[in-house]
Amino acid sequence: MSEIERLRGIIGSCRTIAVAGLSAQWHRPSFFAAKYMQSHGYRIIPVNPGATEILGERCYPTITAASEALAAQGLKIDMVDCFRKSEDIAPLAAEAIAIGARCLWMQIGVVDETSAAKARAAGLQVVMDRCVKIEHARLFGGLNWIGVNTRVISAKRPRHLPY
Repeated sequence: MSEIERLRGIIGSCRTIAVAGLSAQWHRPSFFAAKYMQSHGYRIIPVNPGATEILGERCYPTITAASEALAAQGLKIDMVDCFRKSEDIAPLAAEAIAIGARCLWMQIGVVDETSAAKARAAGLQVVMDRCVKIEHARLFGGLNWIGVNTRVISAKRPRHLPY
């Protein structure tokens, strides 16, 4: 399986995303990325102990607290998207493993090989040093509309869009 197929599979199947480190400030990259994903049909679960609500969703202090609240509604977190420094990833990865998430995603500039290995060993898909918003736009037809080279050569759009 190519990296493109792997990323397309992850983004297409992980519909509920807990965003650790999501900022309530509209000009921050985490806010912009989460708002983009939310506008494309994904359920965004903000994880930020300093906020009560972001993007119209209740904000949780930890991934575990978010998972417990969603479980009471019969829902599950599919992806933990980390907008935190590389040094802060270990506890987030441990929580992602504990709640049974399917994917641990680390944003651009965030790399933690040790946590990635633990997550993979627990059965999670791991993506490091990539932005979920950029990858969604690149793989599901957003960037090429404005002339950006997506490095995906095809005369056809993907047959199934996740939204």
